[in-house]
Amino acid sequence: MEMTTIAVSKEVKNKISEFGNKGETFSDILLKLYNSASERLLQDLLFDDKECVPVKDALERAKAKWQ
Repeated sequence: MEMTTIAVSKEVKNKISEFGNKGETFSDILLKLYNSASERLLQDLLFDDKECVPVKDALERAKAKWQ
């Protein structure tokens, strides 16, 4: 795998390293953080209830429409 260098401040490096375990590389830690963020974004998308209708309201609408 081709490697690259990313410049970050020592403060950011120290904060990122807090997410790692002994023996993990920064590449391992960043991949773990990326995977966690991706899962969180998917979870936020799947559980977004901004446009949801409560079951009670949906049933009332359906009854009104089909009666």
